[in-house]
Amino acid sequence: MVTGPAPLSLADLAACLKLDQQALGGLWTESQWRTELQEASRPGVGLWQGEALVAMACGWLILDELHITVVAVDPQWRRLGLGQQVLAALLAEARGRAASRATLEVATGNGAARGLYARFGFRDAGIRRGYYRSGEDALIQWLDLRT
Repeated sequence: MVTGPAPLSLADLAACLKLDQQALGGLWTESQWRTELQEASRPGVGLWQGEALVAMACGWLILDELHITVVAVDPQWRRLGLGQQVLAALLAEARGRAASRATLEVATGNGAARGLYARFGFRDAGIRRGYYRSGEDALIQWLDLRT
């Protein structure tokens, strides 16, 4: 049974590193994760299966904007709506902290993520050429949180 979403904290460092590696190929270092989990302006939420973190979403609150930095789901737990649950929880946290907009970058070839974000109402606002290590472009997307 999956539990959560629950706020992520420094106690979850090892679990975040493991899920990052499994789902994203090691996007961040341990030092970067430690900073993410310690900063109050960087909310994160996770879903758990027992002791295993199976989905998470994290972001940075900058003034009245949420910059979503991570949405990750364990490959074995994909297509079950877990990404939707953690993203909804992160957006609710941002709204609760008076954020009026949210932004993110998504790989142009990541159809599953783009579909998820479209269901939430994210709209394309630009492109970052060669944004990812692979050379793939990123779409910049925005969502109005006031509606």
